[in-house]
Amino acid sequence: MTEMTGAALGAGRSDSPRLMSAAVDWLARAQDEPRQAHREWAERGIALLPLGTRFNTVCLPAPLVYTAVGTDDLDVVTATLAELLNGPVIHNRPQHQYYALVEPSPTTRWTQQYSEAPMLGTGHFLSVPASDLTGPTGLYWVVRPRIVGDLCPVQSVAALVRIARTESDRRQR
Repeated sequence: MTEMTGAALGAGRSDSPRLMSAAVDWLARAQDEPRQAHREWAERGIALLPLGTRFNTVCLPAPLVYTAVGTDDLDVVTATLAELLNGPVIHNRPQHQYYALVEPSPTTRWTQQYSEAPMLGTGHFLSVPASDLTGPTGLYWVVRPRIVGDLCPVQSVAALVRIARTESDRRQR
């Protein structure tokens, strides 16, 4: 795997600034008033977006991610998540959580199968960093959205959780 920093990977995921801007606008439209999201990003660097219409999120505890990836080295984690999940991922470092943005779908079935990594949807909100926040402190993009509608395939997120389970089971033997 080639070496790159989280900031370098996050910055290179979009083909052009226009595509990144369109992807961010698409996320902002999760709010009834998209200009509010843009104001929040400009003023605070974070916008609170509702889940369940444009996207859901799967909450991935950092220890689960580190177990699946095999390290807690943030550069390796960033590169691996970009490759495995193939979609936008946010890291809330103070809360030790990763959030994979996925298509909106019923959350009950997912959470029953993957209780260690719940999916949040309708009725929940996600703090979404401004597009230029690429870490490695606070709330930031591990993998920024590349294009309008860019989301992690649910199957890829499920595979990551299964890898972590398998590795955890192996360690307990």
